Amino acid sequence: MSKPIDQIPEEDRPREKLLRKGAPALSDQELLAVLLGKGTPAMDVMTLAGKLARVIDEKGLQVKAEDLTQFAGMGAAKATLILAAIEFARRRIKPEGAKIATPADLLPHVRHYADRKQEHFLCATINGANEILNIRVVSIGLIDRSPVHPREVFADALSDRAAAVIVAHNHPTGGLDPSPSDVEITAQLKAAGSIVGIDLLDHIIFNRTGYFSFLEDGKL
Repeated sequence: MSKPIDQIPEEDRPREKLLRKGAPALSDQELLAVLLGKGTPAMDVMTLAGKLARVIDEKGLQVKAEDLTQFAGMGAAKATLILAAIEFARRRIKPEGAKIATPADLLPHVRHYADRKQEHFLCATINGANEILNIRVVSIGLIDRSPVHPREVFADALSDRAAAVIVAHNHPTGGLDPSPSDVEITAQLKAAGSIVGIDLLDHIIFNRTGYFSFLEDGKL
């Protein structure tokens, strides 16, 4: 649960923390709180930032103003500021269009999910030139599992007219070894991809320090 900004020690508040430690030290929620500046009469800034982060996770680069302004007190000015920041960064970092030579090349684009306290199951859609089209959060699970269904993975892939997908999820606790459910969902996704004509290139499990690749381990 997020603490209201006035209950956070001043040196640990997002803006002060950024100045003291640099932007990479901030969570996604804290970065959004810096952009927002303050909350709304109905919601403190940290709670609002948490809700916005979840929407942006789900929509990826296709997030629109109306996705953000659905929250009370979140007007056009704040929504356009966030969208402008996302687009400004996209034009320089360009996760969409980034070339994937090996599936592990996806890691720099998803590593920021390693600090999440729940499992986030991600899907990167890839075109025929092995370029990233989009990266979305498909599901958010419990501490030790993230239930996902093939239809949730391939719905957006079909919409993107993707040639392939790479899926990935963070392990908030424990090691990187795949669980029986990880092995099962990988097999299901591979089979479903064969039916719809979209290849599953890899399933990557990652944390702050390393990763496991089903492809590299010969399990795909």
